[in-house]
Amino acid sequence: MNTTLIIMAAGMGSRYGGLKQMDALGPNGETLIEYAVYDALQAGFTSVIFVIRRDFEDAFKQQVGSRFETHIQIHYAFQELDALPAGRSLPPGRTKPWGTAHAVLTCQHLINEPFAVQNADDFYGAPAYQTIHQALLTLQDHQSCMVGYPLNNTLSAHGHVSRGICQLQNGYLKTITERTHIQRQADQQIVYIENDQPHPLQETDICSMNFWGFPPSFIHQLETQFTSFLQQAENPLTAEWYIPTIIANQINTHQTQVQVLACNSPWFGITYANDKPHVQHALNQLHQSGQYPPTLF
Repeated sequence: MNTTLIIMAAGMGSRYGGLKQMDALGPNGETLIEYAVYDALQAGFTSVIFVIRRDFEDAFKQQVGSRFETHIQIHYAFQELDALPAGRSLPPGRTKPWGTAHAVLTCQHLINEPFAVQNADDFYGAPAYQTIHQALLTLQDHQSCMVGYPLNNTLSAHGHVSRGICQLQNGYLKTITERTHIQRQADQQIVYIENDQPHPLQETDICSMNFWGFPPSFIHQLETQFTSFLQQAENPLTAEWYIPTIIANQINTHQTQVQVLACNSPWFGITYANDKPHVQHALNQLHQSGQYPPTLF
């Protein structure tokens, strides 16, 4: 069975200060994207779609895509502000991207098989790709899946983060709530800040790191849902359309069951520039331990 990995790489890292998805982090200058493609290829994925923007298309293809385009089928989709349903026009003054669900929608013309979706600036670990690929092979139209990570493994020592905090029931996603300004306090308690007040979270709380698996029917429902989002948006200049929002609505209306996949997989990523040395060290250790070959491609 053909399976596709969508890598969302269109966003600029505002807190990081640049295009972190194109940053050299591995011992040979590898990007996190290269590890994603390598792990996906080893797990059995047959194609990759990069969601990027036209304004850095040439640089991305030269610096990233060209490193492995002979190893796996590669496609590109473009997340532009004016990529809207027929009859809709860009609100004057809109400069903010439309969100992760919109990134997936831009791949609609390329998807006819089960697919996974991930961020470009996260390292999910080889076991995660193997686990989600196995799940994709048996997904029905009313099913989805997600790789979940313990919250304490997804924090940054250099500032707050945002995470989708999950509540599970019998291994399936019951609710997902976006929490912002999550950080570890001086007493080591993990909290999120809301209305200037700290609220406790548990170390073992499962959170979404935007590593989702879907049947092909999911993407073909998105255009109608995007039109509804645009019609209902309170502020057309800043509203964003996120994958967890769609998932939460589908769970509430009994349109899908989302299996939360657990696996013994490391996660790390770059939210802030000061996260970079930790990621570089971790990748170097994975190569030295033999979990990755000396060169990926």
